[in-house]
Amino acid sequence: MSESLSFSRSLNPARTSPAVVTWLVICCLLVVVMISVGGATRLTQSGLSMVDWKPITGIMPPMSASEWNVEFDKYKQSPEYKLVNKGMSLAAFKSIFYMEWGHRVLGRLIGLVFFLPFMFFLITRRINARWVLPLSSIFVLGGLQGLLGWYMVQSGLVDNPAVSQYRLVAHLSLAVFLYSCLLWVTLSMARGRTVFVRDHAGARTLFAWCVVLLVALMIVTGGFMAGTKAGHVHNTFPQIDGAWLPDNVMAMQPWWANLFENVTTIHVVHRYLAAFTLAFTVLFCLTNLTRSFTIVLLLLVVMGQFALGVFTLMSKVPVHLGVLHQAGAILLLTVSILALHRMKTGA
Repeated sequence: MSESLSFSRSLNPARTSPAVVTWLVICCLLVVVMISVGGATRLTQSGLSMVDWKPITGIMPPMSASEWNVEFDKYKQSPEYKLVNKGMSLAAFKSIFYMEWGHRVLGRLIGLVFFLPFMFFLITRRINARWVLPLSSIFVLGGLQGLLGWYMVQSGLVDNPAVSQYRLVAHLSLAVFLYSCLLWVTLSMARGRTVFVRDHAGARTLFAWCVVLLVALMIVTGGFMAGTKAGHVHNTFPQIDGAWLPDNVMAMQPWWANLFENVTTIHVVHRYLAAFTLAFTVLFCLTNLTRSFTIVLLLLVVMGQFALGVFTLMSKVPVHLGVLHQAGAILLLTVSILALHRMKTGA
């Protein structure tokens, strides 16, 4: 009887172990770092430096001069070397190789940091049964993210030394979705309750959902900006090279191709969506300003992110500002999700 009572208490969501919450917070932070490193890898054009995928043996970088020469010779067969970096020195190759290698190893590290404690907490019954499926699904998504990352890289190893913007956005979108799910579960476990979409579906909550979705959509359009290098054109503000809407914004046929392949259209969509997201979020914050500190923080972050985006654009996207802008987008997503979660829990 006492053993049964002990087991039932271990399943009480209000009794979530602080160690479990700490573990999930660490996982969230690692995913944020992973997304930022991915942005840096893209901006430094390092993503195509490793031309094969070795999930197990690839965890070790080349350790000798002969091993480095083997990797460099492989890279010399790639279209990026032949068309972009022909004549690159071994030292320069090492710098981009280490960036991509670090990105991949960090992904494996996140998998271990998630899986091993997860199994330990399951065995020791520190995780409520209702969280097993969500956490297991997040782990599976993490594995799929690794496969999708390699699928993305492959697109730049054939003829054109640039990854497909469609695959890049798919890779980024899955990362954002995975992080959002992980953050939501972490917040729910920290507050000792399961929070679903249908809970507290009032007007304010719907407003908060719209903010989160707008921020997520803005990140997706930012992925198309990165994938087509649309941030390197039209580097003026507030007008776009002297016009509010450039003439070639719908130059492609069919019309929908402009949204994904026309750098001007991609640039316009991201710029005006950012402005709309700013206005919408500011309105949301001002109408809920007295509810919590989270709302004030959201107001500050969205204004800071918009200003940083403008500065990054006008500076023609230097690497450090590009990485900072992407990290700012994830911070904005984090705070918007936190605000939504607080509203749904009535906190």
